[in-house]
This record gives sequence, structure tokens and C-alpha cells, in this order.
Amino acid sequence: FIDLDRFKQVNDTLGHAAGDELIQQVAARLGSRLRQSDTLGRLGGDEYVALLPQATPEGAGRVADDLRAALSQPFQLAAGTVTIGGSIGLATAPLDGTDYDTLLRTADHAMYRAKADRGTTATQPV
Repeated sequence: FIDLDRFKQVNDTLGHAAGDELIQQVAARLGSRLRQSDTLGRLGGDEYVALLPQATPEGAGRVADDLRAALSQPFQLAAGTVTIGGSIGLATAPLDGTDYDTLLRTADHAMYRAKADRGTTATQPV
């Protein structure tokens, strides 16, 4: 579960067109870091989910670190250069659940824990 940091600030200061452009660039950047077997989806707003069906828990952690590093690099928008970031929460089947809803909820809780820890990657909710 990936939540963009400072997205609201971009929308509020540069406008919704800049926010829309940023959303598109984020999707392209994140998608370019994933394997063909992985799936990236946008849930809405500034939230994304990456499904990594062939990743081990350690591999998923490495992917999350890579995605977070990719999000920390500046984005060139028509309205100017912006730097955001991302908070990522991980859930692994079957340890954290076996169905989509449980895994998504667990990853979401882990993401909020990561956000509280200032943009880290968390694997389990507290």
C-alpha cells in the first residue's frame, strides 16, 4: 500500500492540473520499477497498491525500498519541480491474511504506521 507524501500540498499550491500531472508521472515511475508479473493500481487520490505475486517477504521489502527511493526523486511538472515522497505498508500472504480485503487492510494499517515514522516502510501494523 503506497501513499504519497505532500501530494495535498502540490494540489493546494500548484493546482489540480499539477496534481493530475503528478499522479500520472508517479504511476509511470512506479510501474517502471516493477516486474511484468507485478501489478500496480491506483485506489484513488494519492493511494496506490502494488501486488507482487512472486516476491518473497524480503524481496517485497527491497521493492518497497526501491519504490520509496524513486518517489523521493524530484518530478518535473509544467508548473515546476516538486519533491514528494511516499509511505509504504507491506502485507504478505499467508502470514498477514489470505484474501484481498484482509491483505489490503493490513497493508493500509502498516502504511499509516510507516507514515507516522516519517516515510519508512512498515511490514505490520502496531
